[in-house]
Amino acid sequence: MNKAIAITKHVKISPRKARLAAGLIRGLSVSQASAQLLFSSLKGGRLLKKTLDSAVANAESNFNMRRENLIVSEVKIDQGVVLKRAKPKNKGGRHAILKRTSHFTVVVSMGKE
Repeated sequence: MNKAIAITKHVKISPRKARLAAGLIRGLSVSQASAQLLFSSLKGGRLLKKTLDSAVANAESNFNMRRENLIVSEVKIDQGVVLKRAKPKNKGGRHAILKRTSHFTVVVSMGKE
């Protein structure tokens, strides 16, 4: 069974917030998942839709799969690098600000023939 994969790295959203959008599309057909992400108000949904579209394009061009037959078989959100910044506080102290990033992995495969 052929699987098409798309990976997007260093996306500027925390993994915890992005996993909310990933939970919306697990196991759905590609058309349903795309509609779900398109009308979602989550920032992670907008970013994850780009990766989903890339995985579908990979499946169509590399494996000659049809878009109508594809399902989202796997969605994985991993933690990327953390940019560390600081905010000044009283008495010469500082408060750490962690700007988290994510790595998106979307795998699509044939659902029905």
